[in-house]
Amino acid sequence: MVRVGETTRIGPVTGEGSPGRTAERFGIHATDLGIPWDGGDGRVWLAFGDTYGRGWGGSGPGPGHADWRRNVLAYSTDRDLATGLRLDGVVAREDGTAAQVLPSGSGREITVIPNSGIAVAGMHYLHYMSVRAWLRPGRWRTNHAGIAVSRDGGWTWDKPRDARWSNRWGDSRFQLGAFAPADGHVYLLGTTNGRYGDAYLARAAPAALPATRAFEYWTGSGWSRRARAAAVVVDGPLGEMSLGFHRDLGRWLLMHLDETRRGIVLRSAPRLIGPWTVGEVVVSGDEYPAVYGGYLHPWSLTGPDLYYLVSQWGPYNVYLTRTRLLLD
Repeated sequence: MVRVGETTRIGPVTGEGSPGRTAERFGIHATDLGIPWDGGDGRVWLAFGDTYGRGWGGSGPGPGHADWRRNVLAYSTDRDLATGLRLDGVVAREDGTAAQVLPSGSGREITVIPNSGIAVAGMHYLHYMSVRAWLRPGRWRTNHAGIAVSRDGGWTWDKPRDARWSNRWGDSRFQLGAFAPADGHVYLLGTTNGRYGDAYLARAAPAALPATRAFEYWTGSGWSRRARAAAVVVDGPLGEMSLGFHRDLGRWLLMHLDETRRGIVLRSAPRLIGPWTVGEVVVSGDEYPAVYGGYLHPWSLTGPDLYYLVSQWGPYNVYLTRTRLLLD
């Protein structure tokens, strides 16, 4: 079990007043998510969702004519997280502002949103979802989820058709996902579209990625090639998820949005298959209304200070947050 102490909002990562001056330098006036992973090259890469530039309304997403990019990618070498998180650069357009990195918008697709990233064996992978329709708060419908791949260190990306989980019937279990490396595999904790599902576990050998046929699924007693055989490993409701192994604690950490508890929850387990604790709310929606996300910074998974990134619907930007873990 992991006990938590004080939680502190360190400051903005994006928008006006951010250490990296993302509005002026990269045209990132407003965005969300900020999903970090260790690139293995001295940088942490961060994937953001729907992003807006000049003409942004000042609170909440949109309007669409305000240089809307459905996803952007930045990087940072900042290790002094106690003073904030500075973005050093972005995958850029010719004018230096952040480019959309995953194609989106064809057919019945509103946007393409990243869920998790990982770098392994010199390749970068992004788990993403193709959103078909936004429904009532906390619920949406996806066309499919997939894995995008970059073979040049994160600068260009492909979305192979054989690297998708179709959501034809609306109940695919890997539409949101969180990657984690362990015991020579890439693990993927997944849940259904929206923020109210349970979580399931899959794994693949890195050399076989990104094709979904490479994955096998935890059944509760072993591994199966059938996604429908996957058993629940974490009881919901789970929204956006992030996984990491804390070396000092010797336990896996899972951070996710819990709509029923109105906040970001931190849970732990000795193994990825569980058993997972019920966890504690570390960022309350009562203090920070419409908070969501909750993505563990990979360079803070040791020692008492756990850093992570959270979003707020209004003002629609990303904030670095710290929770003190009680390690005794």
